[in-house]
Amino acid sequence: MIRLAIPYGHQWIDPEDIQAVEAVLQGDWLTQGPAVEAFENKLAEYTGNQFAVAFNSGTSALHGAMFVCGVGPGDTVLTSPITFVASMNSALYCGAKPLFADIDLSTGCLDIPALLPQLESLQRKHNLKAIVPVDLAGYPVDLQPLLQKARALGITVIEDAAHALGGIRQGKKVGLEADMTMFSFHPVKHITTGEGGAIVTDDAAFAQNLRIFRTHGITKSPGKMQKNEGPWYYEMQQLGFNYRLTDMACALGISQMEKLETFLEKRNQIANRYDLALGSHPLLRVPKRPEDGRHAFHLYPLLLDEKLDRKAFFQYLLDHEVRPQVHYIPVHLQPYYQKHFGFQPGDFPQAEEYYSREISIPMFPGLTDDEQQKVIDLTLEWVDHPAFRKEE
Repeated sequence: MIRLAIPYGHQWIDPEDIQAVEAVLQGDWLTQGPAVEAFENKLAEYTGNQFAVAFNSGTSALHGAMFVCGVGPGDTVLTSPITFVASMNSALYCGAKPLFADIDLSTGCLDIPALLPQLESLQRKHNLKAIVPVDLAGYPVDLQPLLQKARALGITVIEDAAHALGGIRQGKKVGLEADMTMFSFHPVKHITTGEGGAIVTDDAAFAQNLRIFRTHGITKSPGKMQKNEGPWYYEMQQLGFNYRLTDMACALGISQMEKLETFLEKRNQIANRYDLALGSHPLLRVPKRPEDGRHAFHLYPLLLDEKLDRKAFFQYLLDHEVRPQVHYIPVHLQPYYQKHFGFQPGDFPQAEEYYSREISIPMFPGLTDDEQQKVIDLTLEWVDHPAFRKEE
């Protein structure tokens, strides 16, 4: 494959995927039909959960999770500053206030050991309703210490695993431990439905309410309705949203799931090559691997030494037709969060340091050997050139 530029992430679509979508287009159902349930069943089976509920984006899935666990005005939700804004925006949609906790610089994920001693006082002081650990880049953060204490305090744990489908921690697939786990199916993720997301859970009430929430708050279930006037009858019982995923998208998702393990293997092979080429350089830090599990490697985040000029490196790669990315601008530093909630630079020093040094180099299954080598060569050429250091 010849590309004009190498992106940091890219979908893999093959003839089987196209045929799966074409079959739906030639059938009777385009929106909410049998492919939705089939995709949900396949996702639940893969992760080992009883239930999966598909949404039209990861963001809407998170919004649904917040709603069904009762997040509302007067509550707070806590997550990492190093994440996409949706991790916290979904709580604001429900009227909650944001809390953040600092990260572990070695993983970019919430520093759970540092958070645990504060948890009871945070719950008491802020009416902490939910915690959203983020599996940054695909690293499966260890949830066990958090789950026990959070559940004792009545705090729901919603894992943001947008980056971690197929990740494994301590022998268990990501998705099995938290009260609810969100996956994203944006084109740069492990599988794609175009846009899309899902919640997996073992809680039947959560699953049922998520399905109502994504469909305008409407139910046709006789056991849920106050009355039943006939086969046409339905009731809107809460203020829900149109967050449904289509049969076309789910047909693509089903086909993509067949290749997920191959995608994960390829991502780990690329990561191994990057590790070998870049891991011993004193001015670079490659991603940490879980001691007992599998990194899903949605991203390959390099941390640059403070001597290096990240902005200059970013531009250097762009000039050589490689398109990196930075993950992420800390949420608490976004103007909206500063204006409305009073967050300031310096509030979360580890997160701010991580942001100042991170750059995500290309990582996706279709990245060719030659493209991988180009990324490696450009990185080492730039890092080893004294002209690219920050001015003292």
